[in-house]
Amino acid sequence: MQTLNDQLGLYTDFYELTMAQGYFLSGKKDEQVTFDYFFRTNPYDGGYLVFAGLGEVLRLLEYFNYSDSDIEYLEKTGLHPDFIKYLRHFRFRGKIISMREGEIVFPGEPILRIEGNIIEAQLIETMLLNLLNFQSLVATKAFRIKLVSKAKTFIDFGLRRAHGLGGIHASRAAVIGGASATSNVLAAKIFDIPVSGTLAHSWIQSFDDELEAFRTFAEIHPDNTILLVDTYDTLKSGVPNAIKIAKEMEPKGQKMIGIRLDSGDLAYFSKRARKQLDAAGLDYVKIFASNQLNEHVVKSLDEQEAPIDAFGIGTEMVTGKPEAALDGVYKLAECNGTPRMKISENIEKVTLPGKKEVYRYYDEEGFFYRDGILLANENPDEAEYIYHPHHPEKYTRVSHLKKEKLLHLVYEDGQSTEKQPSLTEIHNYLMSRSALLPSEHKRFIKAHIYKVGISKNLYNLRCELMKKVNSKLCQTEIKPN
Repeated sequence: MQTLNDQLGLYTDFYELTMAQGYFLSGKKDEQVTFDYFFRTNPYDGGYLVFAGLGEVLRLLEYFNYSDSDIEYLEKTGLHPDFIKYLRHFRFRGKIISMREGEIVFPGEPILRIEGNIIEAQLIETMLLNLLNFQSLVATKAFRIKLVSKAKTFIDFGLRRAHGLGGIHASRAAVIGGASATSNVLAAKIFDIPVSGTLAHSWIQSFDDELEAFRTFAEIHPDNTILLVDTYDTLKSGVPNAIKIAKEMEPKGQKMIGIRLDSGDLAYFSKRARKQLDAAGLDYVKIFASNQLNEHVVKSLDEQEAPIDAFGIGTEMVTGKPEAALDGVYKLAECNGTPRMKISENIEKVTLPGKKEVYRYYDEEGFFYRDGILLANENPDEAEYIYHPHHPEKYTRVSHLKKEKLLHLVYEDGQSTEKQPSLTEIHNYLMSRSALLPSEHKRFIKAHIYKVGISKNLYNLRCELMKKVNSKLCQTEIKPN
């Protein structure tokens, strides 16, 4: 029986294969191209995106090939025998130049660049988009929760509500965003994530009474006793019975870790439960909360000073709710050294041509200030200004500012060029970058829009290509300053 890693060449849309066959049969298979991955709109009405999924792209690319059974299947689809023969020996040998996983990124800028022959660059499109769009969306959601949970921890509880096997990558992305552990055992094993979990209501319901259920669980799991207290009556039954068990454990040298609230008014119940626990001398027993939580609920609980120590976050985090998907796209920017671009009546969908680099500029206090997109052959020290992509009368002088190149080589000749960081290292990098992002970009209501500009040379190149097809979207080139 095959595993997923044995058949990743089929991790694609069929039109990628039909285009690849067209390139092959028309003699274009050796043309060298550049594709850009970027997104157009910040999710959650926020001010940024957390870039996630890169590690999985690089790992799975090494398995992107066609097994004998894949070839047998593709023969039945009507693809040309010569092209199928070509696929038998297919491997992605191109380059990937990317921002670091965990980077804070913004709409319109190339986050990742793919260089290679036209067939290999085309065939990996769907897998790359699938992995990066979903994980970036979930990581951003998790990070928003992290920002408002402050020093409190939260755990990924979402597998049962996740979208099929997407739940595996959702757990990975949640940890990048800030989750400290997961209930998802398979993801915990694959990605080396701390695993967490105690009991559900069914455990308690399977006993004749709640106290017996609590006592039995504590006897079996004395070092991991967290009792779910809302099966019947939270304040009159659940919490009092948990207190009895905690007191029974103390003479044995054991300590209950906590109780969990999973329904009702969490602010009210946590305050009342805290009073009951403290009155019983159980100030060390923590309160955990779950039940359809998101960043807004967590923020509200904090503002109400609810004495909750940790959260279990499920559905809304691992599905990226309320966003259905991230609008990340994969667009051709260069073919055989010639810049290419997509032109649209919708100016926001006009792409940036050519091979490009992205630079981050810092203000005098060391905070993120602007991102600039330049042509790869430009000297960044000579770019005095960056311009609004569609309104060149809006520009910023950047030549005097400290800058940082964001794209670097991560994959070449069929393998990663460096050891991949752990999820903890990726999250720590995210936290270090967040500290440099001004707070107005992180607020939930009317987040300030971070400015991303393009160089004069890039703007003029785009204008030149537009005029070749008689586009009226660009009439004025930027003159030398």
